[in-house]
Amino acid sequence: MTHKKIAFLSVIGTAILLVAQQSVTEAPAGFTTPTIGQTISPTGELTVNPGSQSVSNGIAEPPGDTYALDQAQFERRHDPSTGLGPVFNATACVECHNNGVAGAASQFTEMRVGHNDADGNFVNPTITINGGANTITGRSIVNDRSICPQAQEHVPDAENIRTLRAVLNMLGDGFVEAVDDRTFLAIAANQPAESNGMIHGEAIQVPIFEAPGQTGVGKFGWKTQDATILSFSGDAYLNEMGVTNRLKPKDVTSVCRVTTDPEDKPDALGLADIDHFAQFIRGTQVPPRNLALAATSDAIAGQNLFKSIGCATCHVETLTTDRAGTVINGGTYTVPEALGSKIIHPYGDFLLHDVGTGDGIVQVGPQDTANKLRTVPLWGLGIKARFMHDNASVTLGDAIQRHKGEAESVIARFNALITAKQQQLITFLKSL
Repeated sequence: MTHKKIAFLSVIGTAILLVAQQSVTEAPAGFTTPTIGQTISPTGELTVNPGSQSVSNGIAEPPGDTYALDQAQFERRHDPSTGLGPVFNATACVECHNNGVAGAASQFTEMRVGHNDADGNFVNPTITINGGANTITGRSIVNDRSICPQAQEHVPDAENIRTLRAVLNMLGDGFVEAVDDRTFLAIAANQPAESNGMIHGEAIQVPIFEAPGQTGVGKFGWKTQDATILSFSGDAYLNEMGVTNRLKPKDVTSVCRVTTDPEDKPDALGLADIDHFAQFIRGTQVPPRNLALAATSDAIAGQNLFKSIGCATCHVETLTTDRAGTVINGGTYTVPEALGSKIIHPYGDFLLHDVGTGDGIVQVGPQDTANKLRTVPLWGLGIKARFMHDNASVTLGDAIQRHKGEAESVIARFNALITAKQQQLITFLKSL
């Protein structure tokens, strides 16, 4: 091949690369989902307050659907006649995912318990209810509330592994879902070399409930137990609210139940509640930065320190979503135009790590995940008052110091900084 031809191909390749780069744009950012009012008519029809000011990321809606309707279903409060319970934590998605805007993280926590067997393997609890007449098994979550006294759960003394789990932020998760699984696998593969073998995130393959027999890289939940937003929605609808659906069609107990499974049925548009939930979450914009604070010299210096001491190995700054039209989630979902080829800055790798705060719980992954938790994406940190998986840290300094295990050397480098530089790094974090 001649030098001229090589040069020509090189120019063409560069041109193609430039076109590809030009087609990749920043994801829209903003806290644009203020909660809305709603009323239920005597005939059971849901009416959305026309004053809603929510703005989506531009995602196309299914025929007849609107983003306001998606959000109204996300905020809809249930009672036993509409499938709530028999055991539950909240009466609506927004009851937990709400801080300033619908979909954000909050101060709420859920309870997880269990025990280890003689071989040291985690075992889910057996919870006795109804005066000993019934049990709830097969899950680590224990619900705080019930629709009747007979269904109330209590943790037995034998379940000596106990933890609280903070509610996670959902804003921007549609973009995370649209990132190719191979990206997360590549991050996991590269981390040991970047950290002298100290950091080694784990990506686990988990079932895609809407695509039976298919799996994907888990990205959602503290144990990355869900690979897709629809799977997460179905899982949470059952385990947090007790509402059965096509992905999770059986209640954990029938005590005091007044409805039949599955309780989440399609509406006149052919969409079930979990479809509206997924559409709402996928339509949220990414959490915005505090641009004024980010532009200060302290925040800029803090960002450089964040990278230089190794925080960015796990708290990955930038990811890019797959192209619009790419089929994902086991063939059940196509990346829409609004989510395709977008740059996001989650400051997270969505992988499981042992940083010394593991809760001992195993959900979907292997036993080695017991003391691992998903890296918390730091976007939206500025609207949180409590930190870490259990919400037990009330300052960023305390949250940093709780990092051990894989993060030991990173924290050692942080502690070696003079106080002024530590404060610069914290200022950077506050800008996220």
